[in-house]
Amino acid sequence: MTKYDYDLFVIGAGSGGVRAARLAAQLGKKVAVAEEDRPGGTCVLRGCVPKKFMVYASEVPEQIDYARGFGWDAQAGSFDWNAFRDRNQAELTRLSQIYSANLVKAGVEIVNAHAAFADAHTLVLTTKSGGQRRVTADTILIAVGGWPFLPQHCPGVAEHGLTSNDMFLLPELPKTMAIVGGGYIAVEFAGIMHGLGVDVTLLYRGQKILRGFDDEVRDHLSNEMTLRGVKIHTECDPVKLHLDEKGRTVVTLNTGGTATFDKVLYASGRKPKTEGLNLDALGIKPDVHGAVPVDPFSRTEVENVYAIGDVTNRANLTPVAIREAIAFVETVYKANPTAYDHENIPTAVFSQPQIGTVGLTEAEAVEKGIEFDVYTTRFKPMKTSFVGGNSRIFMKLIVERKSDVVIGVHMVGGDAGEIIQLAGIAVKAKLTKAQWDATCAVHPTAAEELVTLKDKRA
Repeated sequence: MTKYDYDLFVIGAGSGGVRAARLAAQLGKKVAVAEEDRPGGTCVLRGCVPKKFMVYASEVPEQIDYARGFGWDAQAGSFDWNAFRDRNQAELTRLSQIYSANLVKAGVEIVNAHAAFADAHTLVLTTKSGGQRRVTADTILIAVGGWPFLPQHCPGVAEHGLTSNDMFLLPELPKTMAIVGGGYIAVEFAGIMHGLGVDVTLLYRGQKILRGFDDEVRDHLSNEMTLRGVKIHTECDPVKLHLDEKGRTVVTLNTGGTATFDKVLYASGRKPKTEGLNLDALGIKPDVHGAVPVDPFSRTEVENVYAIGDVTNRANLTPVAIREAIAFVETVYKANPTAYDHENIPTAVFSQPQIGTVGLTEAEAVEKGIEFDVYTTRFKPMKTSFVGGNSRIFMKLIVERKSDVVIGVHMVGGDAGEIIQLAGIAVKAKLTKAQWDATCAVHPTAAEELVTLKDKRA
């Protein structure tokens, strides 16, 4: 008989924590998971899923414009934010209940409480009503994810700034909105809110939006967003927020001027949610970004304590957290040490238009000292040309000169998220440009351009 209450205790019931708990329980382990909110985590409750529903809703006006261009007598009608918001929340509740049901079916105990460490094998569980109890576990997995934060250097932000968590529960749509930030969350919500009829201004302190993405992708998306009507101001950062007599938010900018908006969204970053875990009890010190340091097998410096997902700040994506969970179970319970490979992860940004990317950017290839060739194309998709639109698709292949292997694929345009999934297989498999070229094109599609690019960029 084990000397611990549980074989495995998981802190956090997001995508990674749920997968690890289920797989371990299916192996006959006694497993529990602590969750302060509902099972589902960021992705299901306040991230990927509700945001994608908002993307779908916000794309309807453009689809109606296309319908008119193709001869349909299409009418836009009006958008009912309250009806959409409530339908969205109902769907999230349904999905969360499925997560709960799957945990229970696998034999996992769900504990609705906050968990904090007392020592390497002991956790203090605190319910919302204040009740406490202690439990012990042979192995503990930290899977608490990340959380949006508001910057502390700007007076008024805490009182008047919104985070991405707030966007799904707005009591009403604002007429005007400033979005502070230039990362994927900022550009996604800029497209969403603009599509829903909000006058959107994006404020970013850097020179170009989407730091870390390929420069040509950054430039192309910025141009496309501007073409659609989103106002983008770079090298521009709020230094103070306050309300005027009408309850609108006045933003004082580092450029010296002010601007007034109904709402201000701060999409300037997320950080690992380690506060309250009492990691000091284990001697674990988060890194400069607040992340829990782990080795390639997701083990912390404490032998029986592991961490996966966004709390480790390796690759903050739901599918990555799930793969890390699977690798954790292989390592701990199947005597098969497995380290998830974080290279060449396909990524989609649901901006408008979408971005799909996998592999190295041009700057990363230069930094690695790789000699490479670049193939690019910009073109109007068929349906845009038909209706007389100006939007263009951008595609880019980066090919290692010595091996002819395609080491980077980047796309901005419709369905980029869908296309990059399959391109990711080819990059992961290290296929050569010659093999891409030998693949028969599917005509007429946008994706066929990826296998018909012939001219190297000069």
